[in-house]
Amino acid sequence: MQKVLGLKELIAIAVGGMVGGGIFTILGISVSMVGFLAPFAIALGGIVALFAAYSYVKLGVYYKDEGATYAFFKRTYPSSHLAASFIGWYTIFGYISTLALYAYTFSSYGISGFAFADSEWVRKGVAIGIIWIFALINLWSVKGMGEIEDVMVYIKLLILFVISMLLIYFGDIDFATFSKRLVKDFQDSKVLHILTVSSVTFVAYEGFQLVINAVKEMDDPDRNIPRAIYSAVFLVALIYFIIALSAVIAIPAEDLIKNKEYALAAGAEEIMGNLGRNLVIAGAILATSSAISGTMFGSSRQMARIADDGYLPKIVSKRRGTIPTNAIIAMALTASLLILAGGLRLILEFGSITFLLVSLLMAVANFKIRKKTNSSDFFTVTAMAGLAVGSVLILWYEYQTKPEQLWFIVSIYIVLTVGAYSYARLAKKLENIL
Repeated sequence: MQKVLGLKELIAIAVGGMVGGGIFTILGISVSMVGFLAPFAIALGGIVALFAAYSYVKLGVYYKDEGATYAFFKRTYPSSHLAASFIGWYTIFGYISTLALYAYTFSSYGISGFAFADSEWVRKGVAIGIIWIFALINLWSVKGMGEIEDVMVYIKLLILFVISMLLIYFGDIDFATFSKRLVKDFQDSKVLHILTVSSVTFVAYEGFQLVINAVKEMDDPDRNIPRAIYSAVFLVALIYFIIALSAVIAIPAEDLIKNKEYALAAGAEEIMGNLGRNLVIAGAILATSSAISGTMFGSSRQMARIADDGYLPKIVSKRRGTIPTNAIIAMALTASLLILAGGLRLILEFGSITFLLVSLLMAVANFKIRKKTNSSDFFTVTAMAGLAVGSVLILWYEYQTKPEQLWFIVSIYIVLTVGAYSYARLAKKLENIL
């Protein structure tokens, strides 16, 4: 089989999966909690992501399985149908929820400035449309998807860098004033708040594991899995830090908090006029587009792998060559239904908690076979501790700020648990019959 994805394409898939709508939504929350420390708290989230990535890299190189998260856990605990089904359902629904949110964010920025920008149905229609466009691209060709992802990712990184430099240049705050504010916020902020921001920020780093889903189409997995994942996480953490730093320097804190996901666009327009606003919109559109494409590519392969094992309907596992056609269609359809149902921000919070918990389970799995994966005891234990603390902090944050949202998330888990439990029992019955 010809391997069509090299290191450049793999980094693009990981960066594309990470730099989606996250950076446009986390600034306001971060600044409201820790002020001028936000860039550093967001960068700290990147360190948490690196520890999570460590287990994925080790398991990815050892197993070389496109099922990634699901397959690693299943193969580490081969006798537990329940564990395999649960992690499969939770992970896939997490991907679907972020896919829907990326599309919704794309639509929000894409139609801004038009007379119908406030129409919820137009926004949902555009969001569903962009999902199906990238579903068709993924159905068309792996190589074509990789080349398009390259273009979108590297152009959006250039635009985000230009935005950051322009904000710093046109901002009216000098670094001496910034330093004083930084010291003051450090004295006023609690360490718990900084750690909480880092935990909430983790969702903005979700996506690096999509590289492993392409293991059948990549060159030299032993070298390219760790190189692609570590490079992408470091690059994204640097990008987020620069963007957040330029934003807090140039845009008043009250505006960042008030405008939420539109803070960068509103702030850039205030400072640079239409040019700044249009640059941010272009960056947001490219960011969400590449995130949709990368997430669709990786998660559809994982979904097909789960269906192969009988924990999802068998029809989902159908492929054309290496392309999981029915999984791509199923993900696009489910994400479209989520968009029509609304409440995407609630679903996003579910996704962020899910990926933090799933990363913790990956660290636990890696610890179990650490000798086989040649993993460091120190890094593996540190990863488990950090991800466990992060999971507790984000749940506490939800309880403190939006308890009704936490109960909604719990209800989703109940529905998924029933579905996962049913398929686990079915898989066990089939195993006993055979």
